[in-house]
Amino acid sequence: MTRLFKKVSKKAGLMPGSMVYVGDKRDEAVSINIIDYDDGHFEQKEVLAPEECFPFRDTPTITWIDITGIHNVDVVRTIGEHFDLHPLVMEDIVNTGHRPKIEETEKYVFVVLKMIYHNPENEELVAEQVSIVFGSNFVISFQEKKGDVFTPIRERIKKTIPRVRFLGADYLAYALIDAIVDNYFAVLEMLGEQVESLEDMLIDRPEPTSLETIHDLKRELIFLRKAVWPLREVVGGMERSESPLYHDYTSAYLRDLYEHTIQVIDTTETFRDMVSGLLDIYLSSVSNKMNEVMKVLTIIATIFIPLGFLAGVYGMNFDTSASPFNLPELGMRFGYPLFWAVAIAIGGGLFWYFRRKGWL
Repeated sequence: MTRLFKKVSKKAGLMPGSMVYVGDKRDEAVSINIIDYDDGHFEQKEVLAPEECFPFRDTPTITWIDITGIHNVDVVRTIGEHFDLHPLVMEDIVNTGHRPKIEETEKYVFVVLKMIYHNPENEELVAEQVSIVFGSNFVISFQEKKGDVFTPIRERIKKTIPRVRFLGADYLAYALIDAIVDNYFAVLEMLGEQVESLEDMLIDRPEPTSLETIHDLKRELIFLRKAVWPLREVVGGMERSESPLYHDYTSAYLRDLYEHTIQVIDTTETFRDMVSGLLDIYLSSVSNKMNEVMKVLTIIATIFIPLGFLAGVYGMNFDTSASPFNLPELGMRFGYPLFWAVAIAIGGGLFWYFRRKGWL
């Protein structure tokens, strides 16, 4: 089951700016990939040491440094200190429990957001914190683990010639955030299909396991809302920012990104309402099914009540020779067939009456 909250208790008592990794325990090696480009130049390589990123800080080209593995705080600290990142910013990078936010300084803009994708192994949503720092000529992205939604961005940078659209670091940062938001739509489509199929199943054949499925869907939507809702403030802050790090041509793209974010939030809220309605549908379906069962049982009991009464009366030990009032029918030659005729007539009459009333 996906955790909605990260444990941050191990940071208690430490002074502000202390870099303590908060997240799932990992031991894989840190991966550092560099893409450096301008209008007529493109270079992509993977480096082993964070010091190899230092020469790209003051180059006239645009550099994207993608770091995977923030569990190694020494790597984050080394790169952060060289690019003049504030200690509180570096602390937020390694603390994976942060809500999406944006912070701006004169030299760089710091953005925290959640990358969400579907894990096919356990059929759950997985959230990974992505921190993006961009300045005038560089973009640094920090990820928890390998695997992201940035592959199309890498291919676009590689194939777009001339790279006028990618010359600004602010546009590259926008493209990364846009890729994460676009992936939200894929997640929502998957959740939408689950909601629709579950709704059809609840109407036709509600099962006890459906309640657990509804609970899991509701939990996943809360999980998604927790990651998406603050993103509206982040994108809105970028759109309204007066920082010189943003170019005029990026404003239109940021407005479009803001609209996409609002659409994701609205869709998430709609699905939450639908899932809440699914619980009512489940309870109504189960109640209707139970009512149908109880109706059939009540009708059967109603039919057999008079038959049981007759069988009880004629099952008593009467002596017809003692008195003519001691059930004279017991001495009749066709008393037994007559009893069954009366019983069948009563049962059949009740059955016909219930059918006429539409109860059967």
